[in-house]
Amino acid sequence: MSLAAITPPSHGVVIDLAYAGADNFTGKPVYARAACYLHADAERALRRAVTLAAVHGLRLKIFDAFRPSEAQWVLWNHTPDPEFLADPRRGSPHSRGVAIDVTLIDGGGRELDMGTSFDAFTPLSHHGNLALSVEAQRNRALLLGLMTAADWDFYGNEWWHYQLFGSRRYPLLGDSVLPEGMMAA
Repeated sequence: MSLAAITPPSHGVVIDLAYAGADNFTGKPVYARAACYLHADAERALRRAVTLAAVHGLRLKIFDAFRPSEAQWVLWNHTPDPEFLADPRRGSPHSRGVAIDVTLIDGGGRELDMGTSFDAFTPLSHHGNLALSVEAQRNRALLLGLMTAADWDFYGNEWWHYQLFGSRRYPLLGDSVLPEGMMAA
């Protein structure tokens, strides 16, 4: 199975893979090589979302996409919290190439206020949380609307996480499916 490479020039997105650096909840890089991939079905849905966001003068910023199964184990071993992380024994939609973690950015490249940061493992990260500012609620609703109109399903506990409907029908994939791996050798 091949995955489609997602790049800023080819897809009109900003890519800032959180797990390629130390600025993530583990405090260290998980990926040895920063690369962004999606299954072809998810890549088509991403293109639709990019087009819909552009109508509003916005772009998508990607924090994570395909996550090799090996990386899911690293995250789980650090923080085994099933409210925010998929147990790697069951598999994550990320490890199937059909999930993406995103936010919206404006024309100046600034992230819209979503009320919490990416990977804030707190109830404030849940969709529909009314303890947030009206602006953050509005921005989350806009992201939710754009993504669902582009055929993405949402995960209720994470405003940033979207996956294809029926994600479990796609196989789990490891680092070896990539032409050049993301994980350390």
